[in-house]
Amino acid sequence: MDDNSSVTMSAEERDAFLGSGGTGVLSLSTEGGNAPHAIPVSYGYDTTVETFYFRLAVGGDRSKGELGGRAATFVAYGREGETADGDWQSVVASGTLTDIEREAVATESLAALERVDIPLVDIFGAPTGDVSFRFVRLVPDELSAREESPTGV
Repeated sequence: MDDNSSVTMSAEERDAFLGSGGTGVLSLSTEGGNAPHAIPVSYGYDTTVETFYFRLAVGGDRSKGELGGRAATFVAYGREGETADGDWQSVVASGTLTDIEREAVATESLAALERVDIPLVDIFGAPTGDVSFRFVRLVPDELSAREESPTGV
């Protein structure tokens, strides 16, 4: 019998791990059975509605394509606490991206964006003021959180 309760994090533990933002990997669906488009990203997380927010670079040589309506999976991972010997933790969220600049979701998203902290990680090879960004959100259809459970083996 497989009991995952020892590795599943509670909602409180998950929210503490995610905080109001951090970094992870976002994988976007692609057409024709191609491999997903996976990119490292920074995120904001709103614990009140279990929603992720992303500031994604768009335009130019960026190859993400249209973002709204895309199936996506986001993974955040790391060690508990600040020490290198902390237990590993991970959160996986899957769902569909929503372009929050659309008027229908803009108002509710503005309040949520004030509750999150999306770190600005400079990986663009150009001043961030010269990079175009698009804000999207992911309201997970599936959300799981796991942590390392040493077995003593």
